[in-house]
Parts: sequence; structure tokens; C-alpha cells
Amino acid sequence: MTTTSPLKTSSSPTPAPPPAPAAKGRRLKIGAGQQLKGGPLTYVALAVVGLGSLFPLYWTLVAASHDQQRVLDSPPPFIPGGRLWSNIEAAWEQANLGKAIVNSVIVSTSITVATLFFCTLAGYAFAKMRFRGRGALMTAVIATLTIPPQLSVVPLFMMMSDIGWGGELESVIFPTLVGAFGVFFMRQYLIEALPYELIEAAKVDGASNFRIVWAVVLPVARPAMMVLGMLTFVQAWNDFFWPFLALSQENPTLQVALGQLSASYTPDQSIVMAGALISTLPLLVVFVVFGKQIVGGIMAGAVKG
Repeated sequence: MTTTSPLKTSSSPTPAPPPAPAAKGRRLKIGAGQQLKGGPLTYVALAVVGLGSLFPLYWTLVAASHDQQRVLDSPPPFIPGGRLWSNIEAAWEQANLGKAIVNSVIVSTSITVATLFFCTLAGYAFAKMRFRGRGALMTAVIATLTIPPQLSVVPLFMMMSDIGWGGELESVIFPTLVGAFGVFFMRQYLIEALPYELIEAAKVDGASNFRIVWAVVLPVARPAMMVLGMLTFVQAWNDFFWPFLALSQENPTLQVALGQLSASYTPDQSIVMAGALISTLPLLVVFVVFGKQIVGGIMAGAVKG
């Protein structure tokens, strides 16, 4: 009679199953701190998009450096000529661009500074302060975005005339000191970026509301303020419709002055392009100086949590 020996349990760990075969194709595993690396096609696509975006500016430079007859030739020129400075001088004299640039700088800077100040305060109030009717008031602010600005032209023009600001820069500055988009933009940013604990800690330390805004809210809101400031400045600089109605030809902004260049029966396209080139340069300077902060603000607004 044979006896069976009891089963012996092994103390060694169970071997791991073999890894599954890798699927065909490449899989990107992205961890914390890792970045995607693009291939050659990515850089080619970016180069094509970048060149396509810069081509209108390059064509403006080319057209501004030739005379009208050469610009209207077929095929048109694609290399800058030698009449750039003479066309700029002609545009400067015909449209009084010196005063127009000063007016545009005053208007755009005033609107941008006021928008950043008022929209940041209003955005903070809607985001972190509790008061009766906050939701209804915010809904009313957002609802104003659906109203076409053309509907307010007649009453606004009559109001500016009654005040005595007809034809003055104040008639362009004061109606746009604060906008619903800026209030909504700052509110959405501060909801995510500004924790309640930070405000409560400042209150425990005895900080007043003004101190909280100056020392806590503004540093946190700085990235969003840079983005909003750039958007507001570009919009105010390029605005044509309301300044054209509110200002006189003797006291225009830059876009209104450029409209005067092309108002003749047969406008000189090379001189018009020279004026357009002048109006574009300040925006390029602003973006070059503040471009790093603006891009950083956009990236900060894209990351939540």
C-alpha cells in the first residue's frame, strides 16, 4: 500500500505573468513634468502656419514700399522696393498721423487701465464676496453681451453731446471704461485661482478690504490681467466705428485718420498701406515687450486646480 505525501506549499513568490505583447504603433506615456515632443511634420506644419500668419504683414510692407502702379501690376511685386519712407511721409502729412497716434495712445491706455482696475474689482466681488442678488446681477452683466453695440449709438451720441463732449476724446474713453466681458473673464479666473482660505487668513491678520485687494487679489490676478489688458488695448486701438461717429476730422484716432486716406475717389493704395503699417507697429512693440507675461497668463489660465 502506497502512501501519498502531503502537498508542500512553496514559500517563494508567485512569478509575475509575462508582459503582454506591445500593440502595434507608438503609445505616448505622459507623466508629471514630461512634455510631448513633436516630430518633423509638426515643425513643418508650425512653420507653414507661422509664415501664413506673417504674410499679410509682409505684403503690407511690400505694398508700402512701391508706388501704386507697381502694386497694381500683374503679377504684383513680392520684394520690398525703395519708396517706403516717401510713402510714410506722404501718409503722415495727408492724414495728420502724428496727432492721431497721440490720440490713440491716450484713448487705448486710458481704456486699458480703467478696464483692468474696474473689472478686477468687479470680478473679485462676483467670485468671492457673498451679497444678495449676486447671481441675478451677474446674469444681467452677461446678458449685456448679447446687445449689439449699434443699438446704443444714437442715445450715446445724444448723451455725449448734452454733456459737451462732442468731438472730444472723453466721448470715446468714458463709455468703454468697463466691459461685461472683462468682468466675466476676471470672475472666472479668480474663482479657480483665489482660494477662500487665503482671504480668510488675511482677514484674521486684520487686513481691510482695500488691503486684501492690494496685497492678495492683485498678485493672484496678475496673469489674467495681462491677458485682459492685451485684448483690451488691441480692441481699443483698432476700434473704428464709434470713434468715427464721435470724433471730428481735426481730432481723430489713428483708425479714423487711416479711413481718411482711403476716402478719396481713387485712393493711393501704397500710401494707404504705409499708414496701415504705421498703425500696426505699436501693437507689435507692445506684444514684444509684454509677450512673455501675456503667454504666461494664458498658460496660467489654462491650468486649473
